[in-house]
Amino acid sequence: MDIDVKEFSEECSCLKNHQIFVKDIMIEKDAINRLPELLQSEVYKKYQSLLIVCDDNTYEVAGRKVQKLIPNSKIVILPANGLHADNRGVELLLNKVPDETELLLAVGSGTIHDLTRYVAFTKTIPFISIPTAASVDGYVSTVAAMTWDGLKKTMTAVSPICVIADSNIFSKAPYRLTASGVSDLLGKYSALADWKIAHLLTGEYFCDRVYNLELVAVNKVCECVDDLKNGKIEAYEQLMYALLLSGLAMQMVGNSRPASGAEHHISHLWESEVLNDTLDALHGEKVSLGLIITSEVYHKVATCIHNGSVKVREYKSINIEEVKDAFTKNGLYEGIMKENESDVLTQVDATDLRSKLEMIANILDEIPSTLQIQHILTYAGCVTKMTEIGLSNNIISDTIRLSPYVRSRLTFMRIMKMLEFTEYDKVEVLGI
Repeated sequence: MDIDVKEFSEECSCLKNHQIFVKDIMIEKDAINRLPELLQSEVYKKYQSLLIVCDDNTYEVAGRKVQKLIPNSKIVILPANGLHADNRGVELLLNKVPDETELLLAVGSGTIHDLTRYVAFTKTIPFISIPTAASVDGYVSTVAAMTWDGLKKTMTAVSPICVIADSNIFSKAPYRLTASGVSDLLGKYSALADWKIAHLLTGEYFCDRVYNLELVAVNKVCECVDDLKNGKIEAYEQLMYALLLSGLAMQMVGNSRPASGAEHHISHLWESEVLNDTLDALHGEKVSLGLIITSEVYHKVATCIHNGSVKVREYKSINIEEVKDAFTKNGLYEGIMKENESDVLTQVDATDLRSKLEMIANILDEIPSTLQIQHILTYAGCVTKMTEIGLSNNIISDTIRLSPYVRSRLTFMRIMKMLEFTEYDKVEVLGI
């Protein structure tokens, strides 16, 4: 199937002029074979000096074939072992991009795409996306999720101008990568609740159309779990379509707000290795656990609000001692404080929050229950237990406490720092 991207930039009731930077999206069997014809078309034929970017795994999966299809191209094969979307990875790729390069072709999954989109932004050259797994929703994102000087950051980058998603390729990826994609999309349940609550309390920009687009993406995934497990290629195409829809939602807003909330902040905290050792875990696997934790906390707080056992207190400032104590040992204290220079919680008026608690609880109620989420994740073969990625349940309470600091973005997890509970036991997250 080809996605008509023009429909996403049509006039919107939110009055925002949604910009879509990707020109073409193809999801089908043997889509990669359309590459030579595409590069000879009016839009792309001006690019003469092409560079394929892959790692030594994705070269075998698809890079070699891309090289044969466009024999005049050059290629960079990065070492997959130890490759991350970080300073080192960027430097490694930057040093291998010839000055005359006019177009990059990212052949891989999340890491290859984040490195390529950031280097494309840095060198002001476009790139084409060739996903090798349905593992993340960031293929058409305009930002790159990077670890910079040990701190997880969302860096300004560029969207691909075209996506060529060959289902014969990404459907054959290790199922662990596919499960990661399912988890990444289910994380939108809590991210969307965070966005809606922030809008309610601060007037932060919100678009119903984008919100609903993300829900469509999540629902499409839930519909195809059975067929994914049975290896049906149509289900893989549906999953890729959903992942790209989520990416287009981010593109329409101009940032990751519709797709990333408290569940992603939990993932980022673990990546900073403040509470844990280095993890051998995929992005979606960490988001899966982050979603379970967030869902359990949010539903428990919603119950407390409905029961009248929540009080709102005035907020003064960030707890510097808490941040210093947690992040100094990893050398991240200054970076975290810089990230929080503009303390998003100061935008929340205590009186207003108090008057809207019941409305907030109703929004939290819209998130599927933790048991429902766990059921879907388990059935889809996703990570649902901390021990599966080398984490201990003992860090859950500290994760809840510290994760809101990793991003200067208003989530309900951060808003909880203004709440006091008269009947609130220690959070026991189900099943992990």
